[in-house]
Amino acid sequence: MLDPERDEIAGGFELLVEGERIREVSDRPITSQGATVVDCGGRTLMPGLIDSHVHVVLSEVFLRTLENMPLTLMTAHAMRQMRAMLDRGFTSVRDTGGADWGLKAAVDQKLVAGPRLFIAGKAIGPTGGHSDGRRRTDTGPSCNCCNALVFSMCIADGPDEVRKAVREEMRQGCDHVKIMMSGGVASPYDPIDSLQFSLGEVGAAVEEAHAFGRYVCAHAYTPETITRAAKAGVRTIEHGNLIDDASAKLMAENDMFLIANLVAYYAMRERAADLGMLPEMLEKNELVIDGGLRSLEICKRAGVPVAYGTDLLGQLQVDQTREFEIRSQVLSPIEIIRSATLVGAQVLRREGQLGCLRPGAYADLLVIEGNPLKDLSIFNKPETNLAAIVKGGSFHKNTLH
Repeated sequence: MLDPERDEIAGGFELLVEGERIREVSDRPITSQGATVVDCGGRTLMPGLIDSHVHVVLSEVFLRTLENMPLTLMTAHAMRQMRAMLDRGFTSVRDTGGADWGLKAAVDQKLVAGPRLFIAGKAIGPTGGHSDGRRRTDTGPSCNCCNALVFSMCIADGPDEVRKAVREEMRQGCDHVKIMMSGGVASPYDPIDSLQFSLGEVGAAVEEAHAFGRYVCAHAYTPETITRAAKAGVRTIEHGNLIDDASAKLMAENDMFLIANLVAYYAMRERAADLGMLPEMLEKNELVIDGGLRSLEICKRAGVPVAYGTDLLGQLQVDQTREFEIRSQVLSPIEIIRSATLVGAQVLRREGQLGCLRPGAYADLLVIEGNPLKDLSIFNKPETNLAAIVKGGSFHKNTLH
């Protein structure tokens, strides 16, 4: 049993699952009348994985391609992406721009196979910022009923517009609010070090999210934007590749989380040009890629919890488990597994419910061939190395005999 709350694998345990949840965990035999016994056959049992930064509806690497995609086709692509994530062992994912309550409800109602989905709705940013995908010749907004790109992002300028945009996302059932505070790789015109959203705009977003019992996550790369986010009450920083010691210290003082996603930059460097991404976007990728591993070291020194995220677009999403190996250059296997279980559950505000093997937690379980603490690469071949995938007490996959 690989319990992420322990430092080592422990043998001889049994788990009792009733309904959707773990009823009992014991190092002695458990008796329960009428229970079905599943023998894991010497394999490793662990909690389902949590990816804290995905985009299930962004099915193209070059995002502008989504302008020509109707929402029906966008949804079909998302259904395939979600099933693939669950097939890789990710039983919960946090979408940070695009997925709506309809997709969340479809998974919850078991109409489609996929992980538990925690949604932000549209990612909100200022004119000319990371959520503004318009061409320079576009003079007005596009219709969002037949444009998958507009469906997943929105533009708001000034505290009042930001306030209204956040309220709209709250109305539509979002679990968290995503705002853009610096430039990004996949957007056409904004420099990485651009400062997006003023302190007043960020404060309006935070105030409205808190009023609804939710929180704000911020796309931010630089120390300046991370500092602004921390001062305004943002809870999580997405990316943060260029973080420094001072901004990390501020994050720690404000009980913030970093959601790092290093694999996205390597995958874009290797394959995004062939999938339509423009040279000027790939130039921005080079500005942040080398800071990824350094950001993990800085946050570890400062005591900032770092969750597992991937942020892969479109065809690159097949690399979702590769993040484990990349992080292993600076972190131990148990630290990385905790980032994809215990820390992810904290980000989702589901401590004790997800990412653990406690009684009362959801029975989201993986049965693995091999020991991930000795070889993280086993996650890269889920089709052969994941013998069973359980979500909410039900088998999504079962090859145990």
